[in-house]
Amino acid sequence: MTTDRVDPSVEPVRWADPEEPELEARVAHAEAEWVDAEVGVETLRVELDNFALVHHQRLGPMYVRLDELDALIAEARAARSGNAEDLRRAYEARSVLDPMPDLASFFGENEGADGEAPSLTLEAPERIRPDREAQRLFRELARRAHPDLAQDPEEVRRRGEFIARVNEAYARGDVLALEQLAQEWADGDNAGFRPEAGTPERVAWLRQRLEWLEDRLRRLEATRAELADSPMGQLLMLHPDDPDALLEVLAEQLLASVAERQSELETLLS
Repeated sequence: MTTDRVDPSVEPVRWADPEEPELEARVAHAEAEWVDAEVGVETLRVELDNFALVHHQRLGPMYVRLDELDALIAEARAARSGNAEDLRRAYEARSVLDPMPDLASFFGENEGADGEAPSLTLEAPERIRPDREAQRLFRELARRAHPDLAQDPEEVRRRGEFIARVNEAYARGDVLALEQLAQEWADGDNAGFRPEAGTPERVAWLRQRLEWLEDRLRRLEATRAELADSPMGQLLMLHPDDPDALLEVLAEQLLASVAERQSELETLLS
């Protein structure tokens, strides 16, 4: 009778699920898509906020002037004709004239303690879209520090507070602040829990992670579609590659319209 002996010099074969490598690849691909989607949605939010502010500051007075000219033209026509329909149109044109809201109320600022709107001047950003370096830094910080990467409630809170600071710096296009935040995170980074490779726990975690990523991507796609479909989003989509150039195009169109209305009014009054 012989007894099989285990050679102590031979390493035991570790358990391996054949599905694990494929899951790892799918999760890595989904994570890259998720980061791109997060950056895309946040960038669109920043663009919409900045575009609304700059559009209001730069073009608002021209819209007011156009409305005023339309009212003056309608009134001049009514004065000439005395026609009841012209008088009605003149009244309607004048009645729709509203003063432009102040910037605080335009952006939903709360009133001050004394009931008056706070006296603040919102500074227009230099660029509507953050530059490439700001986008690169934001992408890296989202990939490393997003609160959705954590499970522990305290860690989720810590990451949420940190990402809020990142979002503020990104909205300003502040590359220096983003660089400082990247260094701050690197100094205190605490990677989230991930089971060891080659274990059943790792495979279960990968499946759960993939399901979460796919759900998150669907929600981000819906959010982006909602933002793009908003009134300001539809305007921005007229020139999505260069929103700063869109403002110049709109300004030229408005100036041409103002000149045309002014000429029409002068003709009616002559």
